[in-house]
Amino acid sequence: MLNDPLANVTSLVLNNEAIGKSECLIKPASRLIKEILKVMKENGYVGEFKEVEDGRGNYIKLALTGNINKCGVIKPRYSVKSKDFEKFERRYLPAKDIGILLVSTPKGVMTHYDAKSKKTGGRLLAYCY
Repeated sequence: MLNDPLANVTSLVLNNEAIGKSECLIKPASRLIKEILKVMKENGYVGEFKEVEDGRGNYIKLALTGNINKCGVIKPRYSVKSKDFEKFERRYLPAKDIGILLVSTPKGVMTHYDAKSKKTGGRLLAYCY
């Protein structure tokens, strides 16, 4: 039974990166998982991905690039204002300007850099570096 599908995805991606695989299958597929993978792809952490329909919740075939050192979910999903991102950067990322925090905002899922530039807050979902 899956209690947190997003946590399962991040651990699956991290484990497959660690053993050197070039792709992994993510099951089940959800809209939030696809949005997070899209943001990670835009920032160069993962490669292409596509959703494959199998009639049982579908799955995502993800190409790995070997650029992830660590990724994980942030629990609890803290609410954060646009001016408070630095506190969480220090907590979850190794150094300044290394890595991204993934934030769910009213304008969609984006990195904390985009959220700061658009002056919007949201809920922290995950980190990746």
